[in-house]
Formats: sequence, structure tokens, C-alpha cells
Amino acid sequence: MAYRVIQWATGGVGRAAIEGVLSHPELELAGCWVHSAEKEGKDVGTLIGRDPLGVTATRDIDALLALGADCVFYSPVMANKPELLRILEAGVNVVTPLNWFYRGDRNWQDLEDACQKAGVTLHGTGIHPGGITERFPLMVSALSAGVTHVRAEEFSDLRTYNSPDVVRHIMGFGVSPEEAMAGPIVDLLGAGFKASVRMVVDEMGFGGGAEGVDYDTVQEIAVATAPIEAPFGTIEPGQVAARRFEWRALVDGTPVVSAVVNWLMGEEHLDPAWGFGPAGERFEVEVTGDPDVLLTFKGLQPESIEEGLVRNPGIVVTANHCVSAIPYVVAAEPGIRTYLDLPLLAGRAAPHLGGRRSS
Repeated sequence: MAYRVIQWATGGVGRAAIEGVLSHPELELAGCWVHSAEKEGKDVGTLIGRDPLGVTATRDIDALLALGADCVFYSPVMANKPELLRILEAGVNVVTPLNWFYRGDRNWQDLEDACQKAGVTLHGTGIHPGGITERFPLMVSALSAGVTHVRAEEFSDLRTYNSPDVVRHIMGFGVSPEEAMAGPIVDLLGAGFKASVRMVVDEMGFGGGAEGVDYDTVQEIAVATAPIEAPFGTIEPGQVAARRFEWRALVDGTPVVSAVVNWLMGEEHLDPAWGFGPAGERFEVEVTGDPDVLLTFKGLQPESIEEGLVRNPGIVVTANHCVSAIPYVVAAEPGIRTYLDLPLLAGRAAPHLGGRRSS
């Protein structure tokens, strides 16, 4: 029998998640929560530009939780902890790209208690933070001895990210440098990136334990020197047009684990003159040790701005990594479970090639 999934929200990640669920041979779309009244009552297939699926979008949480689904893919723009607790307490597993990647020193006892009482699992994952910042660095690190530094880094053109309100009001593009530096994005991103950095630190034993490691965040910005067209409109000269964030773990003042984001509105008309370098847009995982290992991911960014505004591969792989985890999360022991607690996750073959595990 297929695992029955409720999709929670239908933004970019949510729409990609629905597509992923529909193509996964072990999953079935059981329901869908939407935020807006305009989407309520519509067939989910219509909402994602497909033929009707026979699943109606709703804002009725009680009705959704009464469906007896196996898992919720939880992806609203912002996490709502009371809402999440309500889902868990109803006995439904949750996979989400929003947070809960790794506990570290954070107090999640209420969520853990809800999971244990209801016998369900909460798993946070995604691509960045997520796979690029935790799964692949740890995997690649096994190829080296005497590791001194682990780096996970993104280089992306944000003109391909079709979420105008998020890019302007949360990410802080198209505002003054002062507004950008004081905005909410560092704390919002840090919930995931800091957790991934701490996971790598703890698993690899840097500093001999958490008490021997310091953590910091570095921000840099570049401003436009000429008008730049962005998803939300025009970035005027002097406004923020590129951002760099680095979350670091340090031992004796030396970085040992780094998670880095480079977000640019193109490579022209920037001060300072930032660029992606000869390798272009990409994700990288680098381990410095014996030997050094560099793993470069291509294909997770669109080939053009136009393609990205329609269907951005970075958003799709974020959703796919979560969707692929669902069967494993449903089968896991109750509690908050990370990548370290689950077996190796894999995608599924295309339907015409089989697609379902033999056991």
C-alpha cells in the first residue's frame, strides 16, 4: 500500500513536492492545505497546472488531519510551531525543509514529547541547508584522513528565484545596506545552516566536542551601480544587489566547518565586483585533508532566468530530497530524526523501469 501524504502549502517548494509525490511509486497524495481563500476548494491538479487529481485544496486543518494520512510535507513560507505540534499530536509524521535539521543545543523537548506520545517522526531536510551542508560533506569526508576544514557553498543568480516578496522583504534585496544588514534573513537562515554546521562538527569530532568550538556568522553585501532588473522590480543604484553569508565553526579561532551562500542578481553592475568565477553557478562541497576532495554539483540551477522563473531546479531538488525521505521517515522510530538517524535515502526509478523497492 502507498503511504498517504498531505501537502502543506503550495508555494514553489509545495508545487514541486506535489509533483514529486505523484511520481513516487510508494506515495499517494491524500490532501492539501492552502493559505489563501483564493486557492481553497480548487483541485490540486489545477493549482499546479496539471489535469485534475481529485484532491481538493482546503484550509480546514481538522478535516485534513482526520484523513488518517501517514505524513505531512510541511512547507509554508514560515514555520508555525503550534501548527506543527497540532499535526504531530494528531499522529501524522512530518517531513519539512524549514527547520529541525539537527538539535544541537536547542530545546525541542515539546516537539520530541509530541512525537513520542503520538508515535510519529519529525525530519528536517532539503538541499541547502540540508543535503549540501550535511549529508554530502559527511559522506565526502570519509574519503579523507586528518580533515582540517569542511566547506559547503552555493553560488546562485537570484534573478531566477520567482518569489518576489521573499527576495525583497526577507532576503533583503533592493533595500539600503543598513536595512539589509538589520533584516530577518540571518536569523531565519541560521536556524538551518547553523544546525547543519553543528551536525558536521559533532559527527566529525572537531574541537573534541561542542564546548571546544566557537560559532559565528559573517555577512557581506554588494550594491548596484546601475539599475538591475530583479523578480520584484528594479534594483536602483546604491541598493543591495548581492549578498554573502557564511556560518562558521571555529577551533582556536580557525574555521573548521563553513556553510556559505553567495546570492547575486547577476554579475554586472555590482560594487564590489562579485562574480561566480569560471565554474559559474554551482554548489560545492570541499574537504581539506589527506587528500583534499572537491565535489561540484551542476544542474541545480536553471540554464536561464526565464527557465528559473517557471521551474527552478534548486526548488525542485529541495522538494525531492524531502519527498524521497518520506518512506524512510514513516518507517523510523518516533522522535525528531536527522540524516544521522535514518538509513541511506534513495530516489525511485521511473515508473516504466520499475520504481518500487523490492523490500
